[in-house]
Amino acid sequence: MTDTPELSISQRRAAILGELAAAAAPPPALIAVSKSQTDEAIAEMLATGQRLFGENRVQEARAHWEGKRSAFPDLELHLIGPLQTNKAEDAVRLFDVIQTLDRPKLADALAAAIRKAGRAPRLLIQVNTGEEPQKAGVIPAELDALIAHTGSLGLSPEGLMCIPPADEPAGPHFALLAKLARERGLPFLSMGMSGDYALAARFGATHVRVGTALFGARG
Repeated sequence: MTDTPELSISQRRAAILGELAAAAAPPPALIAVSKSQTDEAIAEMLATGQRLFGENRVQEARAHWEGKRSAFPDLELHLIGPLQTNKAEDAVRLFDVIQTLDRPKLADALAAAIRKAGRAPRLLIQVNTGEEPQKAGVIPAELDALIAHTGSLGLSPEGLMCIPPADEPAGPHFALLAKLARERGLPFLSMGMSGDYALAARFGATHVRVGTALFGARG
């Protein structure tokens, strides 16, 4: 979608939902990335009926959402940023979906946190499809070992997530993630952001994570 500052949040959302519906049937679910957004912007997004939101950090997410749960019981919060093991319990208590499981040590921490909290968010594994050393995510060659480890802990990841390299075409990375998920019988694919959500939908995304294109560029 062209970034048009004069569009309201509701108009942006309607346009993006239309693009997703045109790109795939059924269209992927739209996750509004609310990190670093104001309470006013989040309230405006909630007023459109949007209930899926993504956050990068546990502490910021708590500030945004802890007081809103009672008013919006159908709210679904996704953690889409890297998770430190010492934040695992907080994440388990706050989020409905954790998309960034990417290493055995984090799986261990999440399993312990789930037992302690008595609450089990849905889990996706983040795959580093570009094998970038500076980026979170398990490399494809180590995916099966991580899935086996999570299974040994009683965890059952439901899908995969990726963030393609910024300097490469996203399509091949989306295709790879879809192939990895299909071969392992994992139904959920979180891929696609503000610049490529329609492309991700065409490659089979079940969830897209959109921030700027929904909320507008900041300052």
